[in-house]
Amino acid sequence: MRALKALTYAPTGGFVAAPTTSLPEWPGSVRNWDYRFCWVRDASLSLLALMGAGYVKEAAAWRDWLLRAVAGEPAKLQIMYGLGGERRLSEWEADWLPGYEASRPVRIGNAASEQFQLDVYGELIDTLFLGYQTNVPQAGPEGPARGFSQTIMLFLEEAWRQPDDGIWEVRGPRQHFTHSKVMAWVAFDRAVRFIEEYGSAGPLERFRAVRDEIHADVCAHAWNESKQAFAQAYGSDELDAAVLMMPSVGFLPAHDPRVVTTVAAVQRELTTDGFVSRYTTETTSDGLPPGEGAFLPCSFWLADNLALMGRVDEARALFERLIGLTNDVGLLAEEYDPVGRRQLGNFPQAFTHLALVGTALNLTGAQAAPATLRARPA
Repeated sequence: MRALKALTYAPTGGFVAAPTTSLPEWPGSVRNWDYRFCWVRDASLSLLALMGAGYVKEAAAWRDWLLRAVAGEPAKLQIMYGLGGERRLSEWEADWLPGYEASRPVRIGNAASEQFQLDVYGELIDTLFLGYQTNVPQAGPEGPARGFSQTIMLFLEEAWRQPDDGIWEVRGPRQHFTHSKVMAWVAFDRAVRFIEEYGSAGPLERFRAVRDEIHADVCAHAWNESKQAFAQAYGSDELDAAVLMMPSVGFLPAHDPRVVTTVAAVQRELTTDGFVSRYTTETTSDGLPPGEGAFLPCSFWLADNLALMGRVDEARALFERLIGLTNDVGLLAEEYDPVGRRQLGNFPQAFTHLALVGTALNLTGAQAAPATLRARPA
């Protein structure tokens, strides 16, 4: 938690993803990005971690930063903002710098800020809902969250059908990414629960109908029969570790046979020495040359799935291996090279530490653990 506190910008309450830029995801590669910004996607995990650890004041500050930053038209929602809520994050290359271990280019700014990523809407609505669920202080009797949620949902009624750039911010063609659709389902599920559990205004039956439509759509089009797994995107033969989020957000129970075989497929095809990669860079069309390390948040998500399935000893063993990768002051980067046994990518990485806290809370059986807060059988 101290690492997360250190990554918080006190004047606004925003979390920086990492305080570094262009530390490579693989030495000598072009997969080098500027992470010195606040990602909307981090919001839900941030609130889960803060609330689970009892940091309600900090959770409220982050929620308030988020609402200020994303104010305006839902169609213009960015996936990331500056620490003060800045929107212009134009990307350019410092071509006179050699880069870390000759990993070029060195990038300033991040062009992913201009991408359409459907899942951030689900993360946003989930964040606002969790704030109510755990009594994070609100601004007034209604607070800003409910009205803003309604505006988002009206946009999402049609937007969820569009292909997007996905959670991994690929620089290849847009697709109907499975995780993106699942998070659109999360948005409608939480909107329904806002109405049912808190008496918020809204078209309950209409939102229920869209929620059920998205669920059926994902189950019909994302399932890959030959892999016996949910694929990276509709009609794809590629796997993607982002589907490990399905049980924790409540889309399907961890004991559902489709989840069980999906986890087995991820372990079979996306792990190296037990550590999980996001996807196979050699075959996935992400617009970049292949090569990167295992993605540490995905490895924590695997531990979460194992714990939810009741395979607690396996989950704990994986968790212990992961925390064993920390440096001498307990910090983790974004990725890890299981062969070279070194951390890779920007450092320290908030996303990794947020996943670590979430898994720790799950394994300790904390009342406010992410699986307890978020998962609810569909």
